[in-house]
Amino acid sequence: MIAAEALAAGLDTPTLCELAGWPRHADVRDIRDAFEQALAESGIVLPDRTLARRHALRRMAARLVGGEMAPADLATDDWWETEVETAAEQSFLALIPQCTCCIEYTLGLDQQTWAVQLRNAALTLTSSPPISPGC
Repeated sequence: MIAAEALAAGLDTPTLCELAGWPRHADVRDIRDAFEQALAESGIVLPDRTLARRHALRRMAARLVGGEMAPADLATDDWWETEVETAAEQSFLALIPQCTCCIEYTLGLDQQTWAVQLRNAALTLTSSPPISPGC
């Protein structure tokens, strides 16, 4: 779907055309490899993992602020392993537990207090200067 949308937007490479015709149940590793090849053919460079995670953290904060995700949805990945550089990133990241059942144990907060603090940290992060173009 994303490949077809990229084609419709004017990004045209041989691998992207091929990828647009693949079925949804194609192997994830094959899709990733083809996607990276299509980006390379377009001259688009993927950010390193650390920068990509920082961008994702900011987008996740924006989705939380926009009501597109619930606070409990944040405890679904290994966010505690993310390397951050700014105080706003660190404040938001510090409030993301490894699992929602451990909020009171790991953070010492009840659910309601945690949700308020998390939203405030997300607002601070989303209103801070971007870490790089495109974020």
